[in-house]
Amino acid sequence: MFETHRDALAAGMLIAFTASRSPERPAILSERGDRSYAALNTRANQLARALRARGLRPGDAVALLCSNRPEFAEVYAACLRSGLRLTCINWHLQADETGYIVDDCEARAFIAEGDRSAEVAAAAATQAPKAGVRLAIGTPIPGFDAYDAVLDDQSGEDIGDPVRGSTMLYTSGTTGRPKGVYRRTPPPADRTPGHEPMVRGESVVLCTGPLYHAAPLQTNLIVPLSRGIGIVLMDRWDAEDTLRLIEQHRVTHTHMVATMFHRLLALPDEIKSRYDLSSLRYVLHGAAPTPVHIKQAMMDWLGPKLFEYYAATEGGGTFITPGQWLEKPGSVGPPNPGRVVEILDDDGDRLPVGQVGTVYFNRPDQGDFEYFKAPDKTASAYRGDRFTLGDHGYLDADGYLFLTGRTSETIISAGVNIYPAEVDEVLLMHPAVADSATVGVPNEERGEEVKAVVQLAAGLEPSDALSDELIAFCRERLAHFKCPRSVDFDAALPRGEAGKIQRHKVRERYWPGSS
Repeated sequence: MFETHRDALAAGMLIAFTASRSPERPAILSERGDRSYAALNTRANQLARALRARGLRPGDAVALLCSNRPEFAEVYAACLRSGLRLTCINWHLQADETGYIVDDCEARAFIAEGDRSAEVAAAAATQAPKAGVRLAIGTPIPGFDAYDAVLDDQSGEDIGDPVRGSTMLYTSGTTGRPKGVYRRTPPPADRTPGHEPMVRGESVVLCTGPLYHAAPLQTNLIVPLSRGIGIVLMDRWDAEDTLRLIEQHRVTHTHMVATMFHRLLALPDEIKSRYDLSSLRYVLHGAAPTPVHIKQAMMDWLGPKLFEYYAATEGGGTFITPGQWLEKPGSVGPPNPGRVVEILDDDGDRLPVGQVGTVYFNRPDQGDFEYFKAPDKTASAYRGDRFTLGDHGYLDADGYLFLTGRTSETIISAGVNIYPAEVDEVLLMHPAVADSATVGVPNEERGEEVKAVVQLAAGLEPSDALSDELIAFCRERLAHFKCPRSVDFDAALPRGEAGKIQRHKVRERYWPGSS
């Protein structure tokens, strides 16, 4: 069907392009099954036809609740060629959290993995009446049709009228529910800032993180699939298993976060030396700051193979090579081509070299983003022709960016964003809690961990038993990664003149030198 690589790109059918020329080339390798490019392409066409037969049209939304398994790639590929907007959901979320996203993204189809999230998916579906098409991957889910049976009824031939689709992932600020990061014009599918060009058919990518996150989705699925490269999926990350898979599959590229580096370095020397890692030539990392001593230790071990970026779902960013970082330890690099980084004060005035302020970028080169159905939040992210991710930092004389902290209250633990207001909302449901200020506190391995600082209701006294009870209360109502790992008690939380809790003052107690 497609005579040139450009034709395939224009039609959003790069997987079909590879399948037509190298049908048996491995596309997905995983514990849950493998797919050649031909098999992946066939399943994508079958799902595209099945969704069309059930009334979905270009511009409609699909919600996906799925772990790292071949079906994730099938759904992505089907949406990309059908003009559909795919929202991937964190499968750790509880039913109410999941249902909110399925409904808010206006999904007309909800595809969920029963093996991992059957009860959550079934409950969430009741909150999303527009999602009339419901497919269950693996284990049956009440009210859902069987994914495999639905696909088996359809032809696997390439669809004749592909339309470019897109993704819309959810992020959140410090207040309120998560919001979708939406672009009216999808960015090119084959773009990852700073990512080394991969050699078609000679590279192998190891996916270490969950594909519902923006970074693994882009660097470990979208980019490799667009270039005809094999992907090894890890369902759950494990330090030694990472080394084993690199050796077994001769992995050349991967993406990691700082927590993974910490745990890899903690392995005994006899384990680290047991595996042949010579094939590895490129480790991309970001999502959370990496301590200088941790990054240096990783490069002492692996060699100068760590490449770092600073960006988010909304955009970014900067990029730094190993050689640049060794000259400027702690920097996240100069701006990417086409990017302009400025440090502004609270009045929007540009600050001089070396002075800390809010980090701003010029408008995204992949098109302006907006927060889906949240114009006020969208407006707050922009200042004229600039936008911010809400971080503090400074530029040196060579234009390299150094981050110093976050202007937002977002907690980043092991590369995952956690939003304090969401935790406080749950804690305030407990009768013992008069008020709460959840903050991130230092954690050597995870960067930050969640701590709740609680003001108790009158007449109650702090105790270890009550601390345990509050943590358990949160774990019953929130995804566990969001929940406090510890609770401190405060007789009177600090407040401003308007009565609002001053969370930054609570946080300063746990970060020496931050005030």
